[in-house]
Amino acid sequence: MPETQIVLPARLASTRLPEKLLQKVAGKSVLRHTYESACRAASASAGVIVAVDDRRIADEVESFGGRWIMTPTDCPSGTDRIALVADQFPSTDIFINVQSDEPEIDPAAIDAVAETLADDPQADMATAGTPIRSAEALHDPAIVKIVMADFSATGGETEQGSVAAGQGRAVYFSRACVPHRRGGDPAELLRQSPPIYWHHLGLYAYRRDFLSWFAGSPPSVLEETEKLEQLRAIEAGKKIVVAAVGPAMPGIDTPEDLAAFRRRFEDPATSGFSSARYHPRP
Repeated sequence: MPETQIVLPARLASTRLPEKLLQKVAGKSVLRHTYESACRAASASAGVIVAVDDRRIADEVESFGGRWIMTPTDCPSGTDRIALVADQFPSTDIFINVQSDEPEIDPAAIDAVAETLADDPQADMATAGTPIRSAEALHDPAIVKIVMADFSATGGETEQGSVAAGQGRAVYFSRACVPHRRGGDPAELLRQSPPIYWHHLGLYAYRRDFLSWFAGSPPSVLEETEKLEQLRAIEAGKKIVVAAVGPAMPGIDTPEDLAAFRRRFEDPATSGFSSARYHPRP
């Protein structure tokens, strides 16, 4: 596999849970939990680095022996922040975007996204998706859907209903229930195999040239409409490949999310949580 750098874009500011990355669970910050999860990925051949925007975040990274790069506070997105990091690593081919507020991210999902991009020389970027199997999720605008083409399952589905292995190509992303089923209830297709409806997870791998293009391109019409930055690539004709991974777990956005993570981490016997296996979120 080409040299791969994992980057955690880490902003200090957060709205619903102030300074959430510095919040502690079992003596470690949310950021440190995420960092340590990312370090367990086999694809971190060039290591893990945190793209910070505040000295307090940098100090936290230093406290647990991590590496950081300072980036501007006004970066429009995490992808733009990673593009700045990429400029400082000219020999690295692939950069992986791991959201810093995802302490339960699965290292295997990181590897799946990296491998999916590396295996397709025509692809510009890769991301992750998991099948939608509930009507509630299907109609929830907070859950971004992937319209998938060319899906090829290599491992079928597990007993829990998640795809064990496989990949496809993203045709579109939307907050709406897509694809639309004409003349019927889309929920009737939730058990179909291969899956029709896909939940997009916010885990990305990019080629260096793609990051340069993205940072230099203005937001697109569809991107502004749906508020989904990956649509900028779709509109420009870029190829996005999708790694099929297991079910999502919530990241840390609210005090309730933090409390739930604390319960899972501190009492794995009752929650089913395992510190050895983490799951990504949308």
